[in-house]
Amino acid sequence: MNVEFDFEGDVAIVTGAAGALGSATIEAFREAGATVAAVDVRAPDDEDAVLDPDDVEHFYRTDCTDEDAVRGTVDAVIADHGRIDYVLNVAGTWRGGTPIHETEVDAFDFLFDVNLKTTFLVSKHAIPHLRETEGAIVSVSARASLEGGEGDGIYRASKAGVRLLTETIAAENRGVVRANAVMPSVLDTPMNREMMTPSEEWVAPIEVARVMCALCSDATSVTSGAAVPVYGEA
Repeated sequence: MNVEFDFEGDVAIVTGAAGALGSATIEAFREAGATVAAVDVRAPDDEDAVLDPDDVEHFYRTDCTDEDAVRGTVDAVIADHGRIDYVLNVAGTWRGGTPIHETEVDAFDFLFDVNLKTTFLVSKHAIPHLRETEGAIVSVSARASLEGGEGDGIYRASKAGVRLLTETIAAENRGVVRANAVMPSVLDTPMNREMMTPSEEWVAPIEVARVMCALCSDATSVTSGAAVPVYGEA
């Protein structure tokens, strides 16, 4: 079954826009007709950015761990486009390789800042505008957040925080703003292919992006507070 989404006239904020999942999310929402405000601390032409500068019409360079910067970006999106309908909290990263007793506090701070604080700040400042449009938030948690594991406990904890924050936002905005999370495992990205042996079971970022479209669409109008698996057979 082919599925098409119609977000014509809607405005979507995508954080982590310069990464593989962020760029796929931009592609999916633009194909559906949305105006996309791409947000990242890295510019599209940075050496390590996956995003093609030609695919970006509205870019806002922002450190999403800085509240003043986030507030300013949300205000700028409203000034430029007049509304916010969807927030896709994609910004995040992975770090691991050491047990808890060997993990530096800087690594803890970094992961909670990039994975959880960004989701909190962008959601916080976007929610008043999303309430006006009865919009939706989709944040990126992780399959690993469902249980503990060796070597990347801080990452797992930060992504569990994203899931619980999502449930809280859904409860606080019931009937007005929907909030859901997606939970990928290993995605088929250039970085992961460099770090690990590629697997046919890995999920392509665009497949996750389409699920995010679905969670913003009328097809899931009764779904809020969910943590949706997007890891296929991986």
